[in-house]
Amino acid sequence: MEKIRKYGEGSIRQRKDGRWEGRFTCGFDYDSGKYLSRSIMGKTYDEVSERLKSALSESDKSKCIGTDNITMADWMTIWFETYSKPIIRESTAISYSSQMKNHIFPAIGEIILTALTSHDIQLMYNRISAFGRLRTSEKTGLSSRTIRSIHSLLHQCLSQAVQEHRIAYNPADACKLPALEQTEMKVMHPETVGIYLNVAKQHGALAMLFLALCSGLRRGELLALQWSDLNVDNSSISVTKQVTGRKGSLVISAPKTPNSIRTIAIPKQAVELLLSEREKNPGNPYMFPSPKTGYMYYPDSVGRLHKKILETAGLERIRFHDLRHTFATLAIQNGVDIKTLSNMLGHCSVGFTLDTYAHVTEKMQRDAANKMGKFMKGFVLV
Repeated sequence: MEKIRKYGEGSIRQRKDGRWEGRFTCGFDYDSGKYLSRSIMGKTYDEVSERLKSALSESDKSKCIGTDNITMADWMTIWFETYSKPIIRESTAISYSSQMKNHIFPAIGEIILTALTSHDIQLMYNRISAFGRLRTSEKTGLSSRTIRSIHSLLHQCLSQAVQEHRIAYNPADACKLPALEQTEMKVMHPETVGIYLNVAKQHGALAMLFLALCSGLRRGELLALQWSDLNVDNSSISVTKQVTGRKGSLVISAPKTPNSIRTIAIPKQAVELLLSEREKNPGNPYMFPSPKTGYMYYPDSVGRLHKKILETAGLERIRFHDLRHTFATLAIQNGVDIKTLSNMLGHCSVGFTLDTYAHVTEKMQRDAANKMGKFMKGFVLV
């Protein structure tokens, strides 16, 4: 009688001639569209069972499941065009294409998919970490964040190959990645906010930068705002799009994450500044049009304007994105709860907000503990 084992463990049956036979799937023939199987013969059930375990173990170690000789570059191109590109953002697709062209294909693109090893991938990570691109004279290594991004892309591609039985396992699983380097977060000191805004007013950017500091909007979200996004009665802004600059052109797309599509309350002072700004550009649908084109501001142009304002004001250089961190830090310090702040920032979760601003909440906890210590100091414990 045939004894059925668990899925992936093969099956064992006794033949009419008295011998025992074990059968298991060892691959997939893409030419015929059929699975490949092997048989193991023995005099007893136990003998076949042991030999079957050994054969399955060796089969798992082998990656030659697909019988075609498709290269890693060919497979990754198929995966990208078929499975990835149709469902990702345009900016993400451009980033993936760049990583494939500049890093993955030059290093492992010519390797047959079924022959690709963890060692091959690890060598690629080590090299680009130390020297950067393979086919240039570039000597500057890539950041840990970039290498982790490349790994994520490669892992997705190879996972699909596993699901299609082209390879037995994902060789990227065994690779060691560099520790993630945290980008230094700088926050504008409260006493310098007024100085910054006064200089911003001189450059005709008061309303825009005031809104940035009291809303925490990302730069692309801020510059994509139109007057139809402003609700004067409720003193709120609807965030439904963002703008990015690529190769001299502006691209309007959905915000970074689904949670980034949101409506946030803004101070009445911000509304008043915005209404005053609208009077300067009657009929223009854009809240912050470029003074040169009358169209949306190019993100890099606003970045340069921000830098110029800091230099004129004699303030420490911080990134435009740090205005968002400044808003979040000041909000927490002034008692805004994390749930509300997370919603205003458009974060994926409250946990992410807590992790990002852990240093602020830890300091507040220490301050609270010190206050309680002073309060309890006068009490005598019995």
